[in-house]
Amino acid sequence: MDAPLDRLWARGRLSARQRVSRWRGKMFAVAQCSIAAGVAWLVATEVFGHTTPFFAPVAAVVSLGTSYGQRLRRVAEVTVGVAIGVFIADVLVLWLGTGAWQLSLIVALAMSTALLLDAGILFVNQAAVQSIVVATLITNPADALTRWTDALIGGAVALVAAAVVPAAPLRRPREQAAAVARKIAALLRAASQVMIDGESQPALDLLADARATDRMIRELQAAASEGMSVVSSSPFRRRHREPVRQMAELVDPLDRALRSTRVLVRQVAVAAYRRREVPGSYADLTADLALAVDEVAAELAGNRMPVAARDGLLALGMATGLVERTSELTGAAILAQVRSITVDMLLVTGMDQLEATDALPPPGR
Repeated sequence: MDAPLDRLWARGRLSARQRVSRWRGKMFAVAQCSIAAGVAWLVATEVFGHTTPFFAPVAAVVSLGTSYGQRLRRVAEVTVGVAIGVFIADVLVLWLGTGAWQLSLIVALAMSTALLLDAGILFVNQAAVQSIVVATLITNPADALTRWTDALIGGAVALVAAAVVPAAPLRRPREQAAAVARKIAALLRAASQVMIDGESQPALDLLADARATDRMIRELQAAASEGMSVVSSSPFRRRHREPVRQMAELVDPLDRALRSTRVLVRQVAVAAYRRREVPGSYADLTADLALAVDEVAAELAGNRMPVAARDGLLALGMATGLVERTSELTGAAILAQVRSITVDMLLVTGMDQLEATDALPPPGR
């Protein structure tokens, strides 16, 4: 009874830590949105003399959002979408008044206009939503034809703010890549110990741990995509383009290495569960591979391409061709995954596919 409760408590603490970490990672975006909202309101009231520029802060916040990816495009789409929706609603409310059929007509025209402009979904949705707000909640005729300029003011403020991004999205790809490498190393180290001990329960626990790693790759892919978007859109971060691009290119080999590690762990769990012996040299190879991957992780965490870890991986690759072969299918699969992970990690150090593959000799007989 205690074990399920312990696992539930552990998952709860992990979830809480993840939520706090997510909040901390978005604090700059939250501050940026809040400041942009205040600036948009200030510009609309003090510079343009609008009394209640509702749409200025709305457009600023919706345009910026909390993601750095594709920010300039999102700012343009939301700003124009909001402006179109507000403008059409303003004009039609002046001409036709408000009511159910007027609202239907306003929404239809706003969405149709956005679609005819070949806009994206965000553009179309904002045009519809903001036209509804104008037609139903803000119907003071004295404010007509000023509200859409508020939307443009908010978008302009967001456009300026979007060019200012922190260094965090540029660090996140390498930090996440290092986290993935450390996880691979930890799984390999634990798998090596299971091969030695042959205990089934630790093997099954390790398999459950390995199967929960998909999230890490998704986070790495998102971090790489966001980093590339930042260096593409912010004029202040263009000099970081090449380092971020190099880190983004590590996503695929790290993904394959983690997948191969899961396969290795599954084979190790099968061997332990069925009491099949795995050669001791395979456990040693797996432990040595864990050390080599740890070095890769350390280099990535230090904001360096892990070229320094290449020699260790090459030596390990040579060793995989010298160990004895086993007729046991599970053992052969384990050795094959060790070799596959080694190739993938060589790719992470900067070698190309052919070089990495040719670096490993054929397995011994």
